Amino acid sequence: MRIRVEEADSGSPAINRNALKATRRQKVVILGAGFGGLAAAMGLRHANVDVTVIDRRNYHLFQPLLYQVATAGLSPAQIAVPIRRILSRQGNVTVLMERAEGIDKEARIVQTANRRIPYDYLIIATGARHAYFGNDEWAETAPGLKTIADATEIRARILSAFERAEAAEDQADRERFLTFVVVGGGPTGVELAGAIAELAKKVIVRDFRRIDSSSARVVLVEAGGVVLPAMPPKLSEKARRHLEMLGVEVLLKAAVTRCDVQGVTLADGREIQSSCVLWAAGVMASKAAKWLGVPADRVGRVHVDRNLNPPGNNDIFVIGDTAAVTDENGGAVPGVAPAAKQMGEHTARAILANLDGLAIEPFRYRDFGRLATIGRKAAVADFGRIRLSGFGAWLVWNVAHLWFLVGFRNRAAVFMDWALAYVRYDRSARLITDRHER
Repeated sequence: MRIRVEEADSGSPAINRNALKATRRQKVVILGAGFGGLAAAMGLRHANVDVTVIDRRNYHLFQPLLYQVATAGLSPAQIAVPIRRILSRQGNVTVLMERAEGIDKEARIVQTANRRIPYDYLIIATGARHAYFGNDEWAETAPGLKTIADATEIRARILSAFERAEAAEDQADRERFLTFVVVGGGPTGVELAGAIAELAKKVIVRDFRRIDSSSARVVLVEAGGVVLPAMPPKLSEKARRHLEMLGVEVLLKAAVTRCDVQGVTLADGREIQSSCVLWAAGVMASKAAKWLGVPADRVGRVHVDRNLNPPGNNDIFVIGDTAAVTDENGGAVPGVAPAAKQMGEHTARAILANLDGLAIEPFRYRDFGRLATIGRKAAVADFGRIRLSGFGAWLVWNVAHLWFLVGFRNRAAVFMDWALAYVRYDRSARLITDRHER
């Protein structure tokens, strides 16, 4: 709901954007073309503003399906769309492939490597990156999964491990090559572990002559006491059982204290020899809090108010994984795609209201539920009063992810690949590219 106001809640005069509009069009700069940034840009498609979208990549990525690229289920082009193509019909948008390096709040300037870009409104949707809890040197050994480059690197490591096992003469080496360790029991870790187990035990079992790929050991290591901790306890337990039915070893209350090319060591002294360790244990927000000089939480997310503004910056909005947002009950809004999209839409409405001299109700997150898949034919779904597991949840997961994919062409291609994989246990994207020798 929009309410016309003459004064802001603080008692200070409301910003009269109508006067500014009479002299020039307002400039809106959006940093990041993820779910939140794109939702904000598209929400301003009919506005009398000039929108500049800045992203260091030229594509929008559907991150929830990134693990399927990493495990050879899909190709990168099926889950990514060029940003320019998405916004090509929106005449008030300019897209720049640049990397933001800083923000001058006083001058209202975004600094990139090549230019200084002025703004009247700034939307920061720069997402998050991997966090190794002070052990950044582990990144080379245990890559995380946030980008297409990460996914193709992980795919190469997984497939190369089977190739190296096939060529190995020493049994100890062969066992190390056929052991896969996934660190982190959240949705990404659970989905990765399940997909690797399915790949080894179902998809490529006929492809090798010297090894039995179904003997591969897949270990999911979680420092906490449950997998999928955001899920209700019963669904978390069902997810663990589904993983174990796929042949995944689930190690709970098992913090990693060492990670190198030989494998990992756990806090209790256990060692797991592995040539392929994958990281899904934590994230760290972008540098937005540092750029703005404002408070952040322990993972670097900017503390924002209910209008998604950082303290004292009503012309700046921080959304998505970059923002620490609480709902009306004081709970944390999760870092998921639907939340980022809702924040982007709210931000666009807030800017439109401000231009018209109106106020807008605070951001309110609508929780449509949580989903996680565990291999073929199994998933868990939490919709509040309705909770599903097994095949029914898996069908819901498929429909939800197809619906959120950008572009009909991508939906059709992914649907066909999933249908073939379901019938034939096939994964057509088993390509080793950009392989890194270790």
